[in-house]
Amino acid sequence: MSMTIRSAKRDDLAAVAPVLYSAFRSISDQHRFPPDFDSPETAHKVASLLLNHPQFHGVVAEDAGRILGSNFIDLRSPIVGLGPISVDPEVQNKGIGRQLMIAEIEEAQRRGCAGIRLVQLAYHNRSLCLYTTLGFRSRTPLSIMQGKPLNQRFAGYEVRAATLADTEACNALCRRVHGMDRRQEVEESVGQNSLMVVEHLGSITGYTNGVGFFTHTVADSDRSLMTLIATAPSFPGPGFFLPTTNFEVFNWCLGQGLRLVAQATYMTIGLFNEPDGAWLPGVLY
Repeated sequence: MSMTIRSAKRDDLAAVAPVLYSAFRSISDQHRFPPDFDSPETAHKVASLLLNHPQFHGVVAEDAGRILGSNFIDLRSPIVGLGPISVDPEVQNKGIGRQLMIAEIEEAQRRGCAGIRLVQLAYHNRSLCLYTTLGFRSRTPLSIMQGKPLNQRFAGYEVRAATLADTEACNALCRRVHGMDRRQEVEESVGQNSLMVVEHLGSITGYTNGVGFFTHTVADSDRSLMTLIATAPSFPGPGFFLPTTNFEVFNWCLGQGLRLVAQATYMTIGLFNEPDGAWLPGVLY
């Protein structure tokens, strides 16, 4: 193939979205797991966001005008999230994914990003091997959890919608837990009315922009994290990512009837601080 890698453009949407859906659907069907995107419409919505958001950078692999795959990085923080990467099932295992990964890793490095993170689905052995050979280190196993909303409350822990006045407390909490904040995501979520905080003894002890596949959650303790999970109205997408090493919360989730959907791996390049608190990553990180 006379393939080239180029920057993605907004008018690539009609070609990028179907490849995104078919690539993830093909891999999940092969391994008999639920797909990341439940419909072509969901994949189209995600692709549209990735291509139109000014803080996402994308690349596509193209051959004779045909888009064979794409990859993206989220540039809203000094630590960038990489993905989703997709390659047309008809041309997989030809090195296209590696070139798409290298292109975005190099883009992040050119921009001086302190680190890169991603979430790898554990049933896809080839991607784990690819990411490892590109320098990603496996940090912790993740369990994708799904089930009916729990509709529970804990005494002394109150959950409410966040306001702009809460953003600095949320950012400070994220810095304590992860060593960096996700300021722009937090502010965007307030603007979208999707950021929730939990308060305990008069202080914000956790926040979430949704307990689901594409969002993230930070808390100072397991009880604050459980409160945010217990009050979530739903778990969008295939489920939410819970570090399997958090025995207390994982065991509690199972006791509440939530089920394990699949396993994943949290992987990083560059700056990484072992989290000091309770947290849920999104599919990017």
